[in-house]
Amino acid sequence: MPTALTELTGVRYPIVQTGMGWVAGPRLVSASANAGALGVLASATMSVEGLRAAVREVKSRTDAPFGVNLRADAGDAVDRVRVIVEEGVRVASFALAPSKDLIARLKDAGVVVIPSVGARRHAEKVAAWGADAVMVQGGEGGGHTGDVATSVLLPQVVDAVGIPVIAAGGFRDGRGLVAALAYGAAGIGMGTRFLLTSDSTVPAAVKEKYLAASVKDVTVTTKVDGLPHRMLRTELVDSLERSGRAASLLRALRHASAFRKESGTSWPRLVRDGLAMKHGKDLTWGQVLLAANTPMLLKASMVEGRTDLGVMASGQVAGLIDDLPSCAELVGRIMEEARAALKALPEAG
Repeated sequence: MPTALTELTGVRYPIVQTGMGWVAGPRLVSASANAGALGVLASATMSVEGLRAAVREVKSRTDAPFGVNLRADAGDAVDRVRVIVEEGVRVASFALAPSKDLIARLKDAGVVVIPSVGARRHAEKVAAWGADAVMVQGGEGGGHTGDVATSVLLPQVVDAVGIPVIAAGGFRDGRGLVAALAYGAAGIGMGTRFLLTSDSTVPAAVKEKYLAASVKDVTVTTKVDGLPHRMLRTELVDSLERSGRAASLLRALRHASAFRKESGTSWPRLVRDGLAMKHGKDLTWGQVLLAANTPMLLKASMVEGRTDLGVMASGQVAGLIDDLPSCAELVGRIMEEARAALKALPEAG
């Protein structure tokens, strides 16, 4: 099923496994790539040298194209771009809109640039700066999210930009892929669906929580890091929503210290990254400090299996997922479903 996405990236199928912190490591990325999808390595929770080691591990497991997801506002973004270029990574994706200079640096090296956005104006901006494609995440998606549904946001962006658009937020099967293509997208991005595979390193106890969740068990809260964040509703999330401002800031400071040690980041760099986060956004310093909650609370669940101490970012689609296929089984199934759905459509005219 060739599309503008497969032609641009060299993958077999128009499916992207998105970059999820602590989840999208070498094993999941290589399994996704070997299945014919575009696997994307999450680098925000890695040190620069840890990223280089992870890239090399993926390359030892697959010859297929893959990508690396970056935080555009990170103080060491240029160093991470250097790793991508030096290691010959095919695609660079961004959780936030990258600067014009970063896009140019990557494109000059032959790297495909695919930022993720949640609004039409952001898509228009990165397209004007030279991005090769854009991933649009609607409000159904996991992690940081907006309030506009994919079915509304996607056609807006498709009509506004002249580059391939990848649809994310609410996708899990072949019917969704066909729907996205009908809207004009070049493919779909999925996070939660790839998290819930046998190739994912997420602990079994955490996967069980996802599989047991209904659509109503997935909620949006600002109490983790001050910004809207979609995740499974748990007792921890309920307690965070009841906690006061002083307790939240103290907890955030503790987590900032832990993340600094984990990522090899200095306090001055954390402050610079905080300034970058605030730039152009209506964020208080309290919200910036609260953002330090996210990496360590996610690690507690996604790495350590502590569903009582960690949070579980989740798309609404988790409420519809009830199995743990391998990446190869998942991608194969999606493509079979997509072809069947296309055949079932009445012929035009």
